[in-house]
Amino acid sequence: MKTTPEHDKRMANMTFASVYPHYVTKIEKKGRTKEELHQVITWLTGFDNKKIKNLIDQRATFETFFKEATLNPNVNLITGVICGYRVEEIENPLTQQVRYLDKLVDELARGKKMEKILRNG
Repeated sequence: MKTTPEHDKRMANMTFASVYPHYVTKIEKKGRTKEELHQVITWLTGFDNKKIKNLIDQRATFETFFKEATLNPNVNLITGVICGYRVEEIENPLTQQVRYLDKLVDELARGKKMEKILRNG
C-alpha cells in the first residue's frame, strides 16, 4: 500500500514523546496498564524501560526510535488495518514500523490477550 512522501516524512519527524502520552491515555481508559504498554513496546523494539524513558526525554523522532530498535523477528505476524492502512502492505519501512506500534497499542486497548499481542510464531 502506497503512502505519500509527505505522509512518510511526517511519520519520520514525529517524536515518540509526543505520541506516547496518547498511547498511555488510550490503554488506561480501557483498563490496561503502562507496564503492559511497555511490555508491548519492548516486544516490538527490544527497548527496556530505561531506554524508553531516555527516548522520551531526548524527544527522539520515530526515525531515530526505530533506527535504534531491534525489531522482533515475528514482526511480520502483525497484520490488519490501522488508521485506514493495512499494515502488512505499507511499502515505506519506517511508516510500517510506526503503524506496527500503533496496531499493537490498539490491540492492547481493545482488550486482546497479551499472549495474542506478543506474537510468538
